[in-house]
Amino acid sequence: FLIPAITMRSFSEEKKQGTLELLLTKPITQWQLVLGKYLGALLLLVFALIPTLLYVFTIYQLGETPGNFDMGATLGSYLGLLFLGAVYTAIGVFSSTLSSNQIIAFIVAVFLCFLIYFGFDGLSSQNLFGSDIYALEYLGINFHYKSISRGVIDTRDIIYFFSIIYLFLACTKFNLNRSISWKLPQNN
Repeated sequence: FLIPAITMRSFSEEKKQGTLELLLTKPITQWQLVLGKYLGALLLLVFALIPTLLYVFTIYQLGETPGNFDMGATLGSYLGLLFLGAVYTAIGVFSSTLSSNQIIAFIVAVFLCFLIYFGFDGLSSQNLFGSDIYALEYLGINFHYKSISRGVIDTRDIIYFFSIIYLFLACTKFNLNRSISWKLPQNN
């Protein structure tokens, strides 16, 4: 719920206030605008995660013998959490382009995050196609997040996360183009 709350006003407030057109007249490309909004929200997420490193330090020091815990799994969990947050941020920025209402953008972002995280696992466990195939499970974030959080950093998982981020950022740019093009006067 934190990430959709952070990103819900990134473009929806610009549409509501009428400042999106002003932003688009600046000497930046639409990709730079989308990436600026995305990276700003992602940086805020990273700042929210930094204080949790205190827990890692505390567990490291308070163990029976200091340093007696699996640091690889801990670092993998943090890396997986950063990738998960990056995907959710891209989904949230995309959702904010769908409506000029922040609450609608928040609800759509929460729904999409939930659907992509749990939806494919649910479909793969339903045995829809008559066999135990796990191909649908591979499409969900949960499968790739579990793999990284165990401490196993696989390039397939990293490529998956970057692909989902790129997909939602490209959809964000597409929605910006679409919302601007209908406002432009038509030359007949």
